[in-house]
Amino acid sequence: MKKRFKKLVLGVMMTATLGLVLSGCGGDKRKTFTVGFDAEYPPYGYMDENGQYTGFDLELAEEVCKLRGWELKKQPIVWDSKDNELNSGSIDCIWNGFTINGRENDYAWSVPYVDNSQVIVVKNDSGITDFSGLAGKTVGVQAASAALQVLSEEEQQKKLADTFGKLQEFGDYNTAFVELDAGSIQALAMDIGVAEYQIKNRGDGKYTILSEHLNAEQYGVGFKKDNTELRDQVNESLKELKKNGKFDELAKKYELQDMVCLTQ
Repeated sequence: MKKRFKKLVLGVMMTATLGLVLSGCGGDKRKTFTVGFDAEYPPYGYMDENGQYTGFDLELAEEVCKLRGWELKKQPIVWDSKDNELNSGSIDCIWNGFTINGRENDYAWSVPYVDNSQVIVVKNDSGITDFSGLAGKTVGVQAASAALQVLSEEEQQKKLADTFGKLQEFGDYNTAFVELDAGSIQALAMDIGVAEYQIKNRGDGKYTILSEHLNAEQYGVGFKKDNTELRDQVNESLKELKKNGKFDELAKKYELQDMVCLTQ
């Protein structure tokens, strides 16, 4: 009787253990999801008036975490050091108005979710109405940004940059706008979504986006090249957010609805 009982207990324990192992293999063991972002890049990532980090990309990341049962960790980074942060493992991904074009082979990319363009912003009283007016002028750009890459590497736009008096790099666009106001630079090259946000929130109708665009591009979430499993999990969640309407709700909140390219 005792032998039979012991065998029964042992069998139950082995079955339970096997079940845990199998569920562990198929389950999502991740507990946290650390997003690296530029804290001065509205409307995608920034600090609000309450001192909280928010933005379109960060709210999307929050919704992904809700779907997957992860805890979101928002990690502000120096944009120029984003690759070091990713490769060291201090962040799981780069998610903050991050341009895919020109970097296709550098990361494991999520599906593109926003269409974007690089544009030039000038003050209304600058007298600059098109690209030809930038000749001899000092043009600001964020370090390690897509705009800098376009002006440095794409043949046609590099020819344009060669006409500038100087292409001056800044750590963030808030500082660059201060310099634009002060007159130490005469134009800014930047993402159209960020440009529109800055112009709206700085008020006074002081700025203009030139009608010519430097290029068109798409945003995605960048992961380490070998981290396709996490990339696929985020892709699955993004498509679910598009399907349930939450993605479009957030895009409308941040006035990006006309730039959305994500499909279900």
